[in-house]
Amino acid sequence: MTTAGDLMVIRPRRLELPVWLIVLGLVLRWLWRGLWWCVRHPVSVGLAVAAVVLYREFGRSGLIVPLVLAGLVSAVWRWKHEASWWAWCAGPVLGRCRQVFVYRRAWREAMTLCGLTRTYDHRVVLPRLLRVRSDQALDVLTIRMVRGQTPEEFQRVTANLAYAFGRRHARVYSERPGEPPVRTGYWAMVLGWVDRLRYRDRPSLVYLVVVRTDALRTVVKPFDVPSVPDFTALPLARREDLRHWRLHLLATHVLIGGATRSGKGSVLWSLVRALAGGITSGLVRLWVIDPKGGMEFAMGRPLFARFACKSFEAMADLLDEAVAVMRERQTRLAGAVRVHTPTEADPLVVVVIDEMAALTAYLQDVDLRKRIASSLGLLLSQGAGVGVLVVAALQDPRKEVLPFRDLFPTRIALGLTEAAQVDLVLGDGARNRGALADQMPRWAKGVGYVILDGTPEPARVRFSYISDDHIRELAAGYAAPADAADILAQVGRETADEPNRKPLPRPRGPLLPDSLLTFLDRDADGGEPR
Repeated sequence: MTTAGDLMVIRPRRLELPVWLIVLGLVLRWLWRGLWWCVRHPVSVGLAVAAVVLYREFGRSGLIVPLVLAGLVSAVWRWKHEASWWAWCAGPVLGRCRQVFVYRRAWREAMTLCGLTRTYDHRVVLPRLLRVRSDQALDVLTIRMVRGQTPEEFQRVTANLAYAFGRRHARVYSERPGEPPVRTGYWAMVLGWVDRLRYRDRPSLVYLVVVRTDALRTVVKPFDVPSVPDFTALPLARREDLRHWRLHLLATHVLIGGATRSGKGSVLWSLVRALAGGITSGLVRLWVIDPKGGMEFAMGRPLFARFACKSFEAMADLLDEAVAVMRERQTRLAGAVRVHTPTEADPLVVVVIDEMAALTAYLQDVDLRKRIASSLGLLLSQGAGVGVLVVAALQDPRKEVLPFRDLFPTRIALGLTEAAQVDLVLGDGARNRGALADQMPRWAKGVGYVILDGTPEPARVRFSYISDDHIRELAAGYAAPADAADILAQVGRETADEPNRKPLPRPRGPLLPDSLLTFLDRDADGGEPR
């Protein structure tokens, strides 16, 4: 019997299960989990079953002999073809070991302290580590994000994740790093289907690349000079995964940003070396501007079809002539092709400018500076399609120094002095995606960040070091042909000093206005003019 004001507690009726049913449910649950684990790890299960069978049949020798044979086969495999050995043997084994003993041990702590966890229904939800794939230098972690997360959240804490796992460098990719391999042979169709499944778009996954061994600490030797350069894949640098980074130069302009002594010369001379085969055959014409009086490029003068290093007026004339080449090709190629194809009769013109700020911001002659800016604007906006390209290097990428910075499709960021400059060179958000160009150590000359084709995430590379001896060898062995007429009228041979230019025509006669001449012509006594 209840009255008003009494507290009533209503509890749902509890269903009591017998102990044997609870134990049976737990056993079935554990069996299902074990069966699912065996399905997901067939290699581990197969090795374990084979080890048990061999031990029962042959005892200890059944385990020792296969291990010794496997070690010998592995050693020979690595000796003969190390790349496939890492891809199919050492990489999966090392990745599995690091997944279990390195990353899983610190996973909950790292995700929590880096702010990547979520709370749902009073329960902490963590991103799930699915797989670790290793190679000679990198660990690639495949992570399933928590529902509602985006790759940008991981990119903002890239540096935190690297140090959380005891490394200095890491990057986050929204798509799987690398490209599907090119398949040939009888099994190409089947393997192509497998690759399409492996490299399919998976928006719920994010890929964390941790640099285990920094392969960029060692100096990169110059690459071999190709006899016929591939303008879509010029080898210039080494990537962190020990592969070559190749520049797609055709139909693009290149901007190189870096502080003093950061290695801009390595980038420029690596490009010149990659084009050397085309220079000596007449397939490429290098027009070089060196405002530092030739301190950077004078040693390689025989390689250049045009060279200006002393007179700013000569530099402006060179750019004006490049615009004239562009206009002539536009008139000739309009309606025939959309992208120029370099030939010996119609070569690729590459205008290389060192310290571009000396022409666009620091030049005191205002009229000459406006003239240079006008020519550069035309070349950058219209020259790529007709084979007149601009490769420029500068230290300060601010808008007032380089007003047409956004007209460079391809950009390279070396060591910079400020964090804001990284986004100015590579684009907004590049630093949050892992391009820490403002934190370069002192040894990292020639190390920079580039944007790979098809991915917005930057990659860290080191350009080859070209010494003075290498430059002299290039100049002696790959000089531009002496009888190759310039695209316009040949203006002196560029191995000599600056060409002598005729002075501008000046008007003859008096320079005073007519009214003043009339006044001076009057007689001293105020007479009429003579």
